[in-house]
Amino acid sequence: MAFPSDLEIARGAKLTPLHDIATASGIPTEMLEPYGTGAAKISLDAIEAMKDRPRAKYVVVSAITPTPLGEGKTTTTVGLGQAFQHIGSSATIAIRQPSMGPTFGIKGGAAGGGYSQVVPMELFNLHLTGDMHAVTAAHNLCSAMLDAHLYHGNETGIDMNNITWRRVLDVNDRALRKAVIGLGGRLDGVPRETGFDITAASEVMAALALCTSLQNLRERLGKIVMGYTKEGTPVTAEDIKAAGSMAVILMEAIKPNLMQTLENTAALVHTGPFGNIATGNSSIVADQIGIHMDDFLLTEAGFGADMGAERFFNIKCRYSGIAPDAAVLVATVRGLKAHSGNHKIVAGKDLPPALLEANPDEVHMGGDNLRKQLENMQIHGVTPVVAINVFPGDHDEDIAAIHEIASEYGARAAVSTHFSDGGTGAAELATAVKEAAEEESNFAVLYPDEMSLKDKIMTVATKVYGAADVKYSAAADKAIATYEAAGFGDLPVCIAKTHLSTSHDPKLKGAPTGFTLPVNEVRASVGAGFIYPLCGEMRTMPGLGKTPAAQSIDLDFSSNPNGEIVGLS
Repeated sequence: MAFPSDLEIARGAKLTPLHDIATASGIPTEMLEPYGTGAAKISLDAIEAMKDRPRAKYVVVSAITPTPLGEGKTTTTVGLGQAFQHIGSSATIAIRQPSMGPTFGIKGGAAGGGYSQVVPMELFNLHLTGDMHAVTAAHNLCSAMLDAHLYHGNETGIDMNNITWRRVLDVNDRALRKAVIGLGGRLDGVPRETGFDITAASEVMAALALCTSLQNLRERLGKIVMGYTKEGTPVTAEDIKAAGSMAVILMEAIKPNLMQTLENTAALVHTGPFGNIATGNSSIVADQIGIHMDDFLLTEAGFGADMGAERFFNIKCRYSGIAPDAAVLVATVRGLKAHSGNHKIVAGKDLPPALLEANPDEVHMGGDNLRKQLENMQIHGVTPVVAINVFPGDHDEDIAAIHEIASEYGARAAVSTHFSDGGTGAAELATAVKEAAEEESNFAVLYPDEMSLKDKIMTVATKVYGAADVKYSAAADKAIATYEAAGFGDLPVCIAKTHLSTSHDPKLKGAPTGFTLPVNEVRASVGAGFIYPLCGEMRTMPGLGKTPAAQSIDLDFSSNPNGEIVGLS
């Protein structure tokens, strides 16, 4: 009998009324704002109302450097959250809202998988409560006001050749990466070159994720830099009087969304910052509520521990003030074999037969990546637990090799079969995480605010990536000097690089060392609250493949006259 699809499993879920989910987790019922039956907004007043409740153990879920196979980080987060009720505890999970660009592109849905999903699946992946659209509207309102400002005389004196603000859209559309606007007659605006990013890459999204209140969001929006004058003075959204209206558009979007898993575990779904150039973490305000809901709060960080987790520690925790108690590092036998460099793996194609053979030596070889990511957890003073996400056909000796690697670092490791078995399949992992979280945490950020930007970059490059040195282009040097002169030097750094390697080069597998990290460009997300150096070309607007998921998604009226979504995976 074939294993059911994610959508089939999700549609068989027995949902608990969200009112009951909230009550069980300590959310005052008057704080809920229902959006149909599948989701509800939570008023930010809940932060104050719940502050005297016990504090949950705070656990971040990250992974080894991702491969085209996918390591199952979201699925593990969901399965682990479900598992705690099977060992006599309770948990809340906090994850990002998926972007519809990847949903209709190559990735498909992002609600977890198998018997570890957030439901309703269709609502989760399509629109949800409209937060993505609100971010799109707020961002593009600012873009329109900027162009109106230019058209009506450019009172701020912004340099037409140094405008950094673009437009956004929650659709994969490579044709919009570069665009010329203002063409036509005199009344059609000022002609200039610009472009579009995907909404998840918007600085507005990053600001929404890192703000701690509506007032704090308003302040962050005002600090967003549109561009610079010829003298190098930043021109902000406040300067063109756009920030207030942007904040008004986001008044509903700032409220976290409450959903549930297949086993009725509370799920906070909020914000979706791009993982390459932003934090890749869900919102601080969701965590401010979730930290007082259940025994554990599990929050997922995007990509590998060198990216999402590093930013969680050094950016998100810096602004939230909430220190983690433990960390989960998701690893798979197949992923570690891929990091050996012995196999060519292409997404969507059959796996190389040799990858599926028992080969613990190869696991140890690719295990260098796991070793490095364990170090990246431990240098922040956080106790890691390795979650061995087991696939059918994995060999016992290969799994044992992962246990051996974890033991080298004094870390716990546990097998998890949550995809096929739900929460019961992650009970062993939940027990290990509970033990780790009860140990004393010595969490600390890697660098202080007052450290220079170059020293911050060097710290992350050498301690987290394994680089020997950092090399700056002339443009990067100039930008750093400009930012420090403008008073932005106390901001943390969010290094934009490939997610496919701990280095800047996606071809370097395992745990490369001794390389020089090239910083080609440095940009400022002052409103979001970080400086981001670019180490290589970053695509902030994905493109559709030859056969995107959108070709298979449709409405089926054969069994339901109102239509039923098909093809969503």
